[in-house]
Amino acid sequence: MSRRPYVIGLTGNIATGKSTVGKALSELGAEHVDADKLAHRVMAPNTPAWEKIVATFGAKILKSDGEIDRRKLGDIVFADADALARLEAIVHPQVVAHIEQLIATRAVSAEAKSVIVIEAIKLIESGIADQLCDTVWVVVAPREAQIQRLGELRRLSYADAALRVDAQPPQEDKMARADVVIDNSGNVDEMMVQVRQEWNKMADKIANP
Repeated sequence: MSRRPYVIGLTGNIATGKSTVGKALSELGAEHVDADKLAHRVMAPNTPAWEKIVATFGAKILKSDGEIDRRKLGDIVFADADALARLEAIVHPQVVAHIEQLIATRAVSAEAKSVIVIEAIKLIESGIADQLCDTVWVVVAPREAQIQRLGELRRLSYADAALRVDAQPPQEDKMARADVVIDNSGNVDEMMVQVRQEWNKMADKIANP
């Protein structure tokens, strides 16, 4: 007998600490699926998504080897909400299809139900949360911390990092859909205490539905 894995949807705005939480959940025993990495895959040269993106935004977004220059594309879409919506309409369905296929292949025994964590910044907006997830975890952080982290990670100026942070919906929108909120306003150790507590609660729920 087999059953579908338990699926955690992990989200939060840019530079809130989602990847740190995703890594921690992986170390606790979950299979970690990074939707951003899947998006890279579906945007590879000569794929259907790549062709639509180039047709929509022009060859100016390409590197010399044909790869999409994500920084150039980001400069366009983070300054224009309509452009961002057009990009997401191309990429999201492809990412969702990949995740659906992965979950379908992860049937496990009834005695040892597995856990998959899907990390996606647009988990809710793309429909992944409603279609595929058993629970939604949202990571939140103060705006200034987001800007500082993003600037350090991507070597962006304060203004460019702030543009990307402020282009996203308010964190409260995601919190309103959350089953679990992880507060990353302190240090990593403090955040990890919350992650372990919520993991243990979830494990008890799975064991005693």
